[in-house]
Amino acid sequence: MAEIKEIPVYLFTGFLDAGKTTLSEALLYKAGIIKNYGRVDTRDTLLDYDEFERKRGITIFSKQAAFDTTNYHVNWLDTPGHIDFCAEMERTLQVLDYAILIVSAADGVSGHTKTLWRMLKQYNIPTIIFVNKMDQPDTDSTKILEELKELLSENCVNFNSIDYEEIAMFSQSEDILENYLETGSITDETIKELICNRLIFPCYFGSALKLQGIDEFFEMFDRFLQ
Repeated sequence: MAEIKEIPVYLFTGFLDAGKTTLSEALLYKAGIIKNYGRVDTRDTLLDYDEFERKRGITIFSKQAAFDTTNYHVNWLDTPGHIDFCAEMERTLQVLDYAILIVSAADGVSGHTKTLWRMLKQYNIPTIIFVNKMDQPDTDSTKILEELKELLSENCVNFNSIDYEEIAMFSQSEDILENYLETGSITDETIKELICNRLIFPCYFGSALKLQGIDEFFEMFDRFLQ
């Protein structure tokens, strides 16, 4: 049996109400850690256990949870999303393997999102983006992806529907591009390397509250992290 590798993953939010705690709850539910799926608005989430947090409906104190995928033991770090806590977030960056950046589909890329993005770039942290609240009216994944490309990086790639040609173009590798032209595909191992080297930034679209897109996002840990 293959050894399960531990990976620390840090959860960021670019907007105070982007759904960071809800996504944590959804992943813990998917992993079987919790049997009842809590909600922030009903004040019964696992990670916001402080009474003041539940009353305010926001995360104030850093939390840690863990769950297992097939290949990994994921140490999941959930910290306050407010800009006042940036210093606390920055102290943790040096020990991370990956970061998850949550963007609200309703609010788009905020100034705080861009600040977090600069921090992640400074510390060279591979980053995956989860665009949450896609269940809300008038949300458009194509428009949001365009905004992510314009304001964060042109190498943001929609992983709900993977475009291997786009990935090959962003790889900065003639070998990868030539192999794609010959086979029409790119191996998962190659994609892992590109993510780890910050050459591409996978973007997943869904709704943590409605558990939409959570299966695909959960599978990402085994398929594309290393």
